[in-house]
Amino acid sequence: MSQDNGCYGASVNGGELLDLLGKVLEANLTFEDETGRRPTPICVWGTHGLGKTEIAMEVARQRQWKIAYCAPAQFEEMGDLHGLPMKIDPDPNVYGDERTIYLPPEWVPNDPGPGILLLDDINRADDRILRGTMQLLQNFEMFSWSLPPKWQIVVTANPDSGDYSVTSMDDAMLTRMIHVTLKFDAKAWAAWALKAGIDERGINFVLTYPEMVTMKRSTPRTLVQFFAQINNIKDLVQERKLVELLAQGCLDLETSDAFMNYIEQSLHQIPSPEDFLASETPSRVLEAVERLTASEKGVRLDLLNTLMSRIGILLSGNYTPTPTAASNLIELLKTDKVPIDLRFAFHKELMRVRLLKKPSMEAVVTAISNAEVLKQFVAMQ
Repeated sequence: MSQDNGCYGASVNGGELLDLLGKVLEANLTFEDETGRRPTPICVWGTHGLGKTEIAMEVARQRQWKIAYCAPAQFEEMGDLHGLPMKIDPDPNVYGDERTIYLPPEWVPNDPGPGILLLDDINRADDRILRGTMQLLQNFEMFSWSLPPKWQIVVTANPDSGDYSVTSMDDAMLTRMIHVTLKFDAKAWAAWALKAGIDERGINFVLTYPEMVTMKRSTPRTLVQFFAQINNIKDLVQERKLVELLAQGCLDLETSDAFMNYIEQSLHQIPSPEDFLASETPSRVLEAVERLTASEKGVRLDLLNTLMSRIGILLSGNYTPTPTAASNLIELLKTDKVPIDLRFAFHKELMRVRLLKKPSMEAVVTAISNAEVLKQFVAMQ
């Protein structure tokens, strides 16, 4: 099988994985209903802290399916997988009819589905346990127990690239599953983080410094932990020492230093996308752009990109445009203080929003499309 960086399957972001898992698992239910055969499990590969487990659980939550969790790396004996033996004697008066049966482990679901059995970090288990799951992946059963109808299997795994303490899967095991690889995407993560109520100062930081996210200790998971700790700190600069201690406790030193530099030099410059779109005059839009671009080190494309990314995420969500939203977006696209390639990319994002066919956004994207000065972007596309 093809392998990329110790992972298998196409690379997708978190939103794409949520959509893909949902569609595949729903199709699998139809397949089982129509054929009576159990479907193929799905294995989600990716580095630590990306949210593989959480996304699988979110698929179940959205559909109100049952979920059973199992971490094979915790198993020490095969009995943890196939259950423990128990001797029964149906009739004590009959010699030789004693039998040994196996009691299924507690984590094995009993009730009919729909449901997801999540085998988390499966290749963290030792080789004997890993080989023991092959029948489960193939037939949805062990010799001692079976998954109830309409239960499906989702597996997560870390890359087999030498960076992790994992057990390699051979081709016989790999071909028992459908594979996909989760990669970090700052915009997709930010869209999720806004819905999840993550501190917006943290979201802006991730959009400004996405390269600081996928490191040894700095991951989406640890960043969420850190942002939860600073959520109630109103003035991050005033509480600098506490913020720095918390950052170093959760993140790599490089990420911690970048965050401290960010809050001291850049954070106050980025307006909220709601405030930006609600600006009452074009001059206020240009003032906001001026603050972002005026720097001793030159134009801060990172801060401009963060603002535009936040605006794109806002427009794609449940946003009700203000009366000035369309004119302010046009003003942003017109100003030569924003490099042409960044304006072009932002215009493409706005046209993507148009494809969502959101009634609340129709007037905005129509105004942008019809703006005479923006015909150059349409021609470029």
